[in-house]
Amino acid sequence: MKQREGSLEAPTRHPVDWQSRDFGNPDKLNDELARVFDICHGCRRCVNLCSSFPTMFDLIDESETMEVDGVDKGDYMNVVDQCYLCDLCYMTKCPYVPPHEWNVDFPHLMLRAKARRFKDKGTSLRDKVLTSTDTIGALATIPLVDIAVNTLNGTPLFRNVLESALDVHHEAPVPRYHSRTMRRRFDKDNSGIVPEAVGNTTGKVALYATCYGNYSNPDLGKDFTSVFRHNGIHIDLTPGENCCGMPKLELGDLESVARLKDKNIPVLAALADQGYDLTAPIPSCVLMYRKELPLLFPDDADVRKVADAFFDPFEYLYIRHRGGALVTDFKHPLGDVSYQVACHQRVQNIGLRTRDILKLVPDTNVDTIERCSGHDGTYAVKKETRDNSVRIARPVVRQVNGKEPDHFSSDCPMAGTHIAHLSDSVNQAQHPMTLLRIAYGL
Repeated sequence: MKQREGSLEAPTRHPVDWQSRDFGNPDKLNDELARVFDICHGCRRCVNLCSSFPTMFDLIDESETMEVDGVDKGDYMNVVDQCYLCDLCYMTKCPYVPPHEWNVDFPHLMLRAKARRFKDKGTSLRDKVLTSTDTIGALATIPLVDIAVNTLNGTPLFRNVLESALDVHHEAPVPRYHSRTMRRRFDKDNSGIVPEAVGNTTGKVALYATCYGNYSNPDLGKDFTSVFRHNGIHIDLTPGENCCGMPKLELGDLESVARLKDKNIPVLAALADQGYDLTAPIPSCVLMYRKELPLLFPDDADVRKVADAFFDPFEYLYIRHRGGALVTDFKHPLGDVSYQVACHQRVQNIGLRTRDILKLVPDTNVDTIERCSGHDGTYAVKKETRDNSVRIARPVVRQVNGKEPDHFSSDCPMAGTHIAHLSDSVNQAQHPMTLLRIAYGL
């Protein structure tokens, strides 16, 4: 049968059969890594996306055969270490993803390799700490402890000690913590709001605060309540949440992902049964519930129910705008906005809805930057990958510096902070919901 050179169909994804015996079989894993690496070697379209592909191609080009068969299988993990599961190669570059017969899913192959290594060797203390967001957040937001933690994290001497002890790069911005978390600040008053269904939205939303939003960016709660209620949308916080599991997924710790799923999904599914739509201020968390968990647990009806109820926040507002229900009584122009599109938002295939909503504000120009920030939650913080993250971020930083915008924004606060830290023309990143609240004059 004649093989197609590439595929024109929309990419589709197969469930991740992570509990099967073959998934963790070392020989079968290496065979699949070699097969996919050989396809990538002959294509090379993804060479500029991240460090995984240059690492792979260097291994091949510097081998005796200059083919995949000349690469030591022990070096395959060098490629895996550079993948932070952004999914951009799968969703935007690769011509051989399913339904193409070659069935290349590079990110989920990297996940498989990470899971095999995690099962064999576990992980470092540093990575356990960085991905234990619930525990660290709860401890660091104890009153007075938050002040001490933030002070130490801003002290060069302590950061040098932290780098020596845990390999957390001394220049990398780390989250600030607040004893007055989003949960403690959240305004519960929805008086006078009668939810109205528009499109496939109910007008009644439960906000999943996320670890980062709750502990490190609590003001986002005010931004969301102000904007959503101004638009006649009833908004509550979810009764509780644990980490969505994305940090553990990136380690390959799938058992921890399963445990977090078992804590979160019953709560969120019950909200969906009560007619709530779901949203979150962090794209990675939205992606986890919409895409990743359904692929990891395809037979769990509640996982599917939660996925169907979850919306990106600006996707939600855009749906209601198309239905004529978005208020456009903006009071303040935003001027020039440089807006970096987070990778985990891009791969949700919802379009540039944040840009579309911000452009409704009069006298506002939105310069959209569809390039990776190189942050990935922990990749930009680790000593061994910090330099790569900065290199990946440079095209975004150059665009921001060239524009000298009035505002710099990203849907991912961590990505935004990373870019602002590297930029010469902006001092801070603002969440798009913050900008929308400012534009409304709320």
